[in-house]
Amino acid sequence: MTVDFSPSASPLAERLLPAALEIIARYPEGRSRSALLPLLHLVQTEEGHVSPNGVAFCAEVLGINKAQVGAVATFYTMYKRRPTGEYLVSVCTNTLCNVLGGQEVYDELVEHLGVGHDETTADGRITLEHAECLAACDYAPVVTVNYDFAIDEATPSSARELVDQLRDGQRPTLSRGARICSLKEMQVQLAGFSDPRAGAVADGQAGAPTLRGVNLAQQHGIAVPNFNPDAPITKTKPAREEKTKPVSAAEVAGVASNKPAADGKPAGDSVGNEVKK
Repeated sequence: MTVDFSPSASPLAERLLPAALEIIARYPEGRSRSALLPLLHLVQTEEGHVSPNGVAFCAEVLGINKAQVGAVATFYTMYKRRPTGEYLVSVCTNTLCNVLGGQEVYDELVEHLGVGHDETTADGRITLEHAECLAACDYAPVVTVNYDFAIDEATPSSARELVDQLRDGQRPTLSRGARICSLKEMQVQLAGFSDPRAGAVADGQAGAPTLRGVNLAQQHGIAVPNFNPDAPITKTKPAREEKTKPVSAAEVAGVASNKPAADGKPAGDSVGNEVKK
């Protein structure tokens, strides 16, 4: 694949083109545009955010325009459009986490760090954000660092201790999952590449809050009737029965129902019905 990159895209192309082509090769021919999501993560492995140069690189390597790239990059919150700290600290402030103290945790970090939502500390270490949901309601309120669960059942004091350790250059042990990493290192995984760091990927064990419902069911002998855990999982969808589409009276009469007006004429107008003045 040969691409004549523009001056804005060339610096990233020199460093990322082999990896970008590897990502694109994962998709069927003619479907390369589907590679845009991992390519945006790839750009963030270098810059920590999606810069205008990153947008240009993605557009040119995929053969699409920058507006199409920008539309995706601005839609998803995991694509940052301005420089981000080494550690992205996210505090869930959605319904359940909020009720259990998530907002107090976030407010404590705002005051302690001196930054607000999507802002970065002066030392470049931490970017703070409140998140709408981190998919861990059983551990509410939760705090993540670079999308890994860092604190379960967080408190203002535990969150403050965490960010102080990060600013001091430490990488504390997270509550669940893999070892803590920088935001750029996390983008390597999100782009679909293996992370060579020891302990970069780990399977966290399900804790007591997650297993609470299962344990209660077992204690009380509750089970799904005739459930067989060894039953094979169907790999293909069953064939759907084709249903005859009902024909409207307008279509029977040969009139296109709700058909948009053509040639820029307002709907409802027709040739020969103009009002003469």
